[in-house]
Amino acid sequence: MGFMASKIQLAYELAKILPQTDDSYKIYEDFKKRFGEDGNVMVIAIESDKIYELNTFNEWYDLSKKIKSIEGIKSVISNANLFEIKRNDSLKRFELPQIVSQRPTTQAEVDSIKAKIAKYPFYRGFIYSPEGNAHLMAITFDQSKLNTKSRITIVREIQAEADAFGKKMNIEMHYSGMPFIRTNFMSKVTDEMVKFMLLAFGVTIGILYLFFRSFRAVLYSAFLVLISVIWSVGYIVLLNYKITILTGLIPPLIIVIGIPNSIFLINKYQEEFVKHGDKMRALAVSIEKIGKTTFLANVTTTIGFGVFYFTGSPLLLEFGLVAAVCIMSTWAISMILIPSLFSYSAPPSRKHVKHLDNKYITQFLGFVNRMVHTRRTPIYWTIVILSVVSIYGMTRMKAIGFIVDDLPEKDPIYADLKFIEKNFKGIVPFEVVIDTHKENGILNPQVLSKIKVMQREFAKYEDFTNPISIVEAIKFVYQGYRGGDEKYYQLPGALELQKLTEYSGTLNDLKGKTNPFAAFMDSTRRYTRVSFQCGDAGTVRLRYLYETLQPKIDTIFNYDSELGKMKPKEERIDATITGNGVVFTKGNDYLLQNLAESTLLAIFLILIVMATQFFNARMVLISAIPSVVPLIITAGVMGYFGIPLKPTTILVFSIAFGISSDGTIYFLTKYKDEVKNARRTVSEAITETIMYTGISMFYTAFILFFGFGIFVASNFKGTVFLGFLVSITLLMGMICNLVLLPALLMTLDKRKQLSKDA
Repeated sequence: MGFMASKIQLAYELAKILPQTDDSYKIYEDFKKRFGEDGNVMVIAIESDKIYELNTFNEWYDLSKKIKSIEGIKSVISNANLFEIKRNDSLKRFELPQIVSQRPTTQAEVDSIKAKIAKYPFYRGFIYSPEGNAHLMAITFDQSKLNTKSRITIVREIQAEADAFGKKMNIEMHYSGMPFIRTNFMSKVTDEMVKFMLLAFGVTIGILYLFFRSFRAVLYSAFLVLISVIWSVGYIVLLNYKITILTGLIPPLIIVIGIPNSIFLINKYQEEFVKHGDKMRALAVSIEKIGKTTFLANVTTTIGFGVFYFTGSPLLLEFGLVAAVCIMSTWAISMILIPSLFSYSAPPSRKHVKHLDNKYITQFLGFVNRMVHTRRTPIYWTIVILSVVSIYGMTRMKAIGFIVDDLPEKDPIYADLKFIEKNFKGIVPFEVVIDTHKENGILNPQVLSKIKVMQREFAKYEDFTNPISIVEAIKFVYQGYRGGDEKYYQLPGALELQKLTEYSGTLNDLKGKTNPFAAFMDSTRRYTRVSFQCGDAGTVRLRYLYETLQPKIDTIFNYDSELGKMKPKEERIDATITGNGVVFTKGNDYLLQNLAESTLLAIFLILIVMATQFFNARMVLISAIPSVVPLIITAGVMGYFGIPLKPTTILVFSIAFGISSDGTIYFLTKYKDEVKNARRTVSEAITETIMYTGISMFYTAFILFFGFGIFVASNFKGTVFLGFLVSITLLMGMICNLVLLPALLMTLDKRKQLSKDA
């Protein structure tokens, strides 16, 4: 497994959230096959009124040349390497000369360049902001390098060159674009996986030593989690997966989740040894008693993670499957390894078992026992009031996600994105792919007019940048045809369009490899795309834009105004919104729906596990309540504190339910054993269970609370919320299992016992 773990790789492609059977996923994949990745442009932006000063412009010009020479860069567009349209009447064709043919040597040349750029509306809002104070360099990545490890090197080279420019010219540099954001995300994921493994290891081992005061117990537990972590990474490679933002959490999670197995085994072993002093007998009893209990507990935890496998989302499927397999493997390793190691070790000394009589924990458990026996009514009222208040808080929960909302607002990536949105409206791709179903169909004047009308509809929303499309390309060409006058930047009529085609190669050149518009028309001219960019406005706004604009697009292309109805299916033009922004929104909605279903599935499956053990509907109902109440309280906390429902936060519910059910199983198994085998009364059995199982439950809850609490040190807000919410849920779960569960057992089982006695 160590050898397999050494082959681990990072996932550099966009997270695959939607299942492959989803229509939106299919449309987007077809789009990428035809036109390439839409999120392959990194942008560098500056705000300066000195850009058209000779020295600054030349440095900007040099920067674009340096970046273009980096391996893996397809093209660089900035105001230092734009082209214009020239009409050559003698050859009956258009020429595309560079506006900046060489490095300028005088300020007059730079002033001329500025004037030429200003007369082309095509570049306004794209290369420079409408106000003219901000300027942008768009860097297109080679598709073959975009989703590989080399992307990290390329991005760092670009950033190093740009930082050198910024330092030299005393200009603040801003970076954004999907390649840049995704690269930095994955670099942070790698750093965080290592950081959290060290934190999880340090916190759990430190707490273990604090409790056990035994170097041997800590060493064996550390050895166990080390093996489990190696296995977890090995499983990722064996299953042909890569490290994503979710699978990167598995190794530290396994450290935190794996430790409770050791705690219960060691505690039981030491407890039994204190009774009779026989080491091997104590180990045998601990395996027999704890083995089954921890197996059931790990099964419920596995279910909590494993239900993600059934969401259909590749991202969650991988996370759920690897986590589920790792949890059960960790249980098996602990059951074999811990007793084996202790069998070769010296028996525990008085110092090692002293923690079993820890006066502070004993006092706390004694207080709990008295509460359960004498104050059940206040306990029930407290739980009811908390639940009602939390249910109201649940009504205030909102479901919204942002592409970079996992980053704190002080993060440079977030700040730079907001700078781009302020000056250029955004970098989130929002595409419309058009299928005319006819060869050369997109050059039909009627189709071009419809695209123009559609673009006008998009222009009503301030969210979008100016479009890049075949229509904008023709408007650009027509402006050149009419001598470069800005007023002719318009879509010509059918007759004028015909004149353009007389210039041999004009429209044919639009599909040439060196032409920047080649990515907007396929070779048959049946398909085209209209590309917009928008801000990271959140899934609520993006969903609204999609649901508002898609019907309007259908009407624009397929409504027959003369007949007053939609055209027949065979005559329609397919115009569909897609792109990174749409896929992200659809994926977010899909996850929220499926994760809610997964939580219910986890609850159902765990209750079935409970039913197989207790064969009693009343006991199953009792076992569900202490695990469900913490989820309600957590949901209320999310509502009151404005923590949104999104993929990372909704993971909390099924994970926390699976883990908090462990405590329920530990308690009920011990209670059942005390009633049936030890022949104790309900009251005696409750006291015995609280005082003995309570120690291990307290240790476990303490470690899980701080173990998940380490995730609040994350740079991703989603991971911070995950750690905070799971910690709160598990803390409430421990309280419910130690207080509410025995109170319910006292109330219901005493009544049952009294009726039997009667």
